[in-house]
Amino acid sequence: QVHVVESGGGSVQTGGSLRVSCAASGVTFSTVAMGWFRQAPGRERLFVAAINWSGSTADYADSVKGRFTISRDNAKNTVYLQMNSLKPEDTAVYYCAVRRAATLVQHQNAYRYWGQGTQVTVSS
Repeated sequence: QVHVVESGGGSVQTGGSLRVSCAASGVTFSTVAMGWFRQAPGRERLFVAAINWSGSTADYADSVKGRFTISRDNAKNTVYLQMNSLKPEDTAVYYCAVRRAATLVQHQNAYRYWGQGTQVTVSS
């Protein structure tokens, strides 16, 4: 059974930083791509960032490029999303997802397992 658990969300002021983490178990973590998505109130869930199995390749939504960094530690079965220069429009529930393949993609349907999400709130 696969478990995906996010942590590290919280509240921060505009311009601040947060790091969210995601631990996955029940899957051979070092062989799968991972993704982060977010859903703001009343809006659809959108792609934020993804990373391939080794961490050698990453992709980002245009809205977070240059501010967010995705990384992974395969020894700890954990993926991270470092968020800097946060803006109020970054406020959302952030979801981590596991893809049953090594290469990264942006499409949500390509991800098989999802966490419950962690709230990130940025105040102005």
